Amino acid sequence: MGIGFKELLIILAIALLVFGAKRLKTIGSDLGGAVKGFKKAMDDEDDKEAQQLNAPQQKDADFNSTPAGKTGSKSSNV
Repeated sequence: MGIGFKELLIILAIALLVFGAKRLKTIGSDLGGAVKGFKKAMDDEDDKEAQQLNAPQQKDADFNSTPAGKTGSKSSNV
């Protein structure tokens, strides 16, 4: 059901006829550079996530507590 060796050779021959040898080489190197860049970006993202997991956790702000020196009563100045 998958693509075999013969099918790959036929596809390569058609691509060689359509694009030419020089252009096919350029396409291959561009595709290789794109894959390399993608892998580098994925590795950088994994490193960033690992740093965030290992970083000390900051305490969230507590908006329910009253500020120092204030009481819990509310006054409205309307």
